Amino acid sequence: MKTVNDNPFELFEAWYKEYRQLTHSSLPASCCLSTNGLDNYPNARFVALKHFDKQGFIVTGSIASRKGVEIERSQQVALTFWWEETGRQIRVQGDVEPIDDAEADRFFAERNRDSQIVSCVSKQGALFVNSESMIEAYEALNVTTALIQRPADWSGYTIKPL
Repeated sequence: MKTVNDNPFELFEAWYKEYRQLTHSSLPASCCLSTNGLDNYPNARFVALKHFDKQGFIVTGSIASRKGVEIERSQQVALTFWWEETGRQIRVQGDVEPIDDAEADRFFAERNRDSQIVSCVSKQGALFVNSESMIEAYEALNVTTALIQRPADWSGYTIKPL
């Protein structure tokens, strides 16, 4: 008879490893982050899980985006994972804490150069009006800057499960 590990972090790690071995997904760490919306309705969007351990689950992105503004307003969020290959859905509810600057720098440095530049030149969640100006800003930064620095409005959050 198969037993289930009653330590949720160890169980998540085992299931995550199994999923990573079976998946053919180009985004194997994607999950749905749900926040309490500014209009009091839930908001959900897909993000990449950057790290997890016994402290919680880390996601990153623009803290000036709607997601960041909503998290600033209410630190209660949910993460949902759906892994078709294993037929598992995992739901996590928890409180959010911002990661420190050193962690944010490390996660930003792990991103590919294109993603780093896009994070610098785009205003995530803002109304997108002029693609030409964003393309120009992207090309200018790509040509003139060897090492892309993390923008001040890019960081991350640890979701501490309840």
